[in-house]
Amino acid sequence: MHPGVGFLIFLGVTLAFLGGVVVTGIKAKRRTHLALVSCAVVCLGVTIYYAEKLGELYDLRASGLIFPIHLWIAKITVAAYLAPIVTGILTWRNVARRPLHAKLAYTVLALTILTAITGTLMIALSERLPHS
Repeated sequence: MHPGVGFLIFLGVTLAFLGGVVVTGIKAKRRTHLALVSCAVVCLGVTIYYAEKLGELYDLRASGLIFPIHLWIAKITVAAYLAPIVTGILTWRNVARRPLHAKLAYTVLALTILTAITGTLMIALSERLPHS
């Protein structure tokens, strides 16, 4: 599969799963929520794989300052996924932690969207390599 196609498909699927994560989290449907979180994380990994392959087709440094900004935000976002996972486990045991878990989850969701926006901008400002 072409990296661009794979990236778009898995980004869309990841975002769809994250939408389901939000809905099931709000409704406190714990088992479904946990299953959707797992699916979203796996799809995020596949999305990152295709993003790396897509990046090999472009001179990403040609995008200028957005290149290091995107990489910085992307790395923070991936690391930030641990916070709602940990607080989710703690919330399962103690419902009083739910507000903190929700805040961290929404922060990670916002970071994910910001990563997608900066990545799209980076590709749009990059030059396609001649051999690709």
